[in-house]
Amino acid sequence: MTLTFYWYPNCGTCKKAKKWLDDHEVDYTSIHIVNDPPTKEELVNMILKSGLPAKKFFNTSGKKYRELNIKDRIKNASLEEMTEILASDGMLIKRPITTDGKKVTVGFKEETFNENWL
Repeated sequence: MTLTFYWYPNCGTCKKAKKWLDDHEVDYTSIHIVNDPPTKEELVNMILKSGLPAKKFFNTSGKKYRELNIKDRIKNASLEEMTEILASDGMLIKRPITTDGKKVTVGFKEETFNENWL
């Protein structure tokens, strides 16, 4: 099974996740989330498979999130509206996103990676 690993190389959390994948010899394809962000359709698919609310896919600690006042924009937004915002700029997406096409994890917690990707 080859995972798809959306990441941003300057992100500390992404580097930890990548190291975990490498240390555990997990096969993955990495995609630069800013240069090649997931499409709106891919985001809808990942959100539905993750079991998480769409709001969990936003990089709430990012500068762009604050600058664009995303918090207020998504308060009552539909999944359609949220994925449109996310797909517009990879810096708005919480990272890394890791998927095997069936399961999806957002961010990096070692326990979650152990449960899902070993």
